Amino acid sequence: MKSKPKPAKRPSSGPLGLIKAEADGCRRCPLWEHATQTVFGAGSANGPLMLVGEQPGDVEDRQGEPFVGPAGQLLRRALGEAGIEMASVYLTNAVKHFKWRPQGKRRLHERPNHEEVMACRLWLDMEIETVRPSAVVALGATAAGALLGPSVRVTKDRGKKLASPLAPLVTVTVHPSSILRSTDAESRARAYEQFVADLRRIAGWVKTAGR
Repeated sequence: MKSKPKPAKRPSSGPLGLIKAEADGCRRCPLWEHATQTVFGAGSANGPLMLVGEQPGDVEDRQGEPFVGPAGQLLRRALGEAGIEMASVYLTNAVKHFKWRPQGKRRLHERPNHEEVMACRLWLDMEIETVRPSAVVALGATAAGALLGPSVRVTKDRGKKLASPLAPLVTVTVHPSSILRSTDAESRARAYEQFVADLRRIAGWVKTAGR
């Protein structure tokens, strides 16, 4: 039996803890009405690497932790293969509440719209300002748009160093959930290898930056 991934440490004190406490009561958009809870970022409060996804999924919404569902398990495995220790990573999402639609007993993911993303930008900016990472990596199109605007596309900008005031190094790559959606095992394996290569390259950049 596979062991469950160990959740990243949630901020309970200090500046991030205060921000989280405020975000827990967020009513800046209607998504809170159908979510179980706010899913704030977690991990190293001063780590060199911040990974930003789209939004919490069903598992994250129930557990209150980012990246603990299937996509999060894949991400953690890829980080390990890329030589990146979880102790150096802060994990968060552009949107802090789970947006979903019912299908029978299941809750199916729905992509947040621009207004919902922008409503949550306050919390993301505060996380970046507090953690002050050497590198910010947007995982997928929603995170890329939230952080860098509509001109940045994962398809054309993946793996590039992008100029931004957010951090010394800013880049984009795919969201791990896109790998899980690959149509067959061969495509999934190829996509996973490319993702690990992206993370390994980013690790090299961070190391060269000297933090």
